[in-house]
Amino acid sequence: MVITGTAALRRLLVVLVALALAVTGVTVSGVLSAQGDSLPAATPAAECGPGARPETAIQGRVPLADYASGRVSQGYRCNTRPLAQQGTTGGFKVHRYRDASGHTCAFYDSTLLFPKDVLYNAAEGLGVVVLDMSKPGKPRKVATLTSPAMLSPHESLVLNEERGLLAAVLGNPFTNVGILDIYDVRTNCLKPKLLSSTDTAVLGHESGFAPDGKTFYASSTGGQTLAAVDVSDPRKPKRIFFQSGVNYHGLRLSPDGRTMYVANIGNPSGVRLSSGGLRILDVSEIQDRKPNPRVRIIANLDWPEGSLPQVAEPFTKKGRDYLLEVDEFADFGLDGGPTQSSAPVGAARIIDIEDPANPKVVSHLRLAVHQPGARAGDQQLDPGALIPVQGYAGHYCSLPKTRNPKIVGCSMILSGLRLFDIRDVENPREVAYFNEPTVPGSSSLNPTALGAFAMSAPAWDRSRRAVWYTDANKGFFVVALTNGVGKLLKKRRPR
Repeated sequence: MVITGTAALRRLLVVLVALALAVTGVTVSGVLSAQGDSLPAATPAAECGPGARPETAIQGRVPLADYASGRVSQGYRCNTRPLAQQGTTGGFKVHRYRDASGHTCAFYDSTLLFPKDVLYNAAEGLGVVVLDMSKPGKPRKVATLTSPAMLSPHESLVLNEERGLLAAVLGNPFTNVGILDIYDVRTNCLKPKLLSSTDTAVLGHESGFAPDGKTFYASSTGGQTLAAVDVSDPRKPKRIFFQSGVNYHGLRLSPDGRTMYVANIGNPSGVRLSSGGLRILDVSEIQDRKPNPRVRIIANLDWPEGSLPQVAEPFTKKGRDYLLEVDEFADFGLDGGPTQSSAPVGAARIIDIEDPANPKVVSHLRLAVHQPGARAGDQQLDPGALIPVQGYAGHYCSLPKTRNPKIVGCSMILSGLRLFDIRDVENPREVAYFNEPTVPGSSSLNPTALGAFAMSAPAWDRSRRAVWYTDANKGFFVVALTNGVGKLLKKRRPR
């Protein structure tokens, strides 16, 4: 049978929904009542004000029925409003920077996987995209960085605001040769200048920058390496530390650069891919430039609902130290795979590290759609839900500032951009969301694109009370926070 046209596609999807519900015996009320008692409860859902296009199912879900009816084409928004969209693809990071001359720029990687996405990215231009954001409602593409690492930075694109350095390591989901590219963006962020391109990072995948901008760290998951590079002179990087046999993901550092917070995937031998969680390291000898520096483990922490730890961002709240940690995907175990309801979705959490030797989880950021009861139901039929690297899961979160932040933004793949109020760090609540899924037969250059593919760490325009993020299937978005949610950013507009 050949199906053509939008109406025919909708009829087919309606039939599929009906058949699936009949076969499984699952009802909507059954899914709604399934809480997944073995995992932390979902964060209280947002209450939407005027102008909303609310979700039609449980928190975070885009059901197959919405594709069948055409509802999905309207998108989903709660206390948010789109201001602009640019491009048709996106990757893992979005950065905002204001240079010494007053230019405001956005930087984002344009692909999830190079070279697989070459054909779909070619029309927009491969590499890291540079946008002139002097008019946030009208982003203007001014450059694309195409040095080796910028063509495929994977998750390593990082900005050091202190020195105005943009850097990345050539990488992919497994690893890649560690070509480190460093750009000067302080002089003119509209025209980044390549300062060096060297093999100092050994292998690539993720990265971190010491806050003073003088040490760059590169981690490799598949290669299981950690390298520290002295970039005091960014034109002449020099590797000063190397370690093998460690399966580290994202790396973030304390304000003094002496403590590292590692998303530790670990080296499991059982049924789960990840045996890790958070690892806290003393890297003071690297920061102090001691000869043959040693790195000491301060503490390890894991959590029963963990999947693949992605990154842990440090912040302070009322003088107390915390981490915002996020896990990606569902657990890639050997017990049925990440598409099974028994494979936990780690989502995100807040960790108290006031005593670094005794870190403890104090709260969780997760959606109802992440719960095992929901995953066991008919949501497995939703477009993208059974794709292991897509699905209903977390990927990156970010903070608008590191001292007393009130809000957190998370890209949660099929569920889009989610915003959480963390004024009470032990009792966070969702306050807003924005989700623009790709619809079959839409204008996407990738004919296989389906649903949302929100993977990026968001950036923040506090003065305009807006968030910037990318969806791999639809490009770069500027999203305003409305109905009072923007007040959580609390910064006056420029005159």
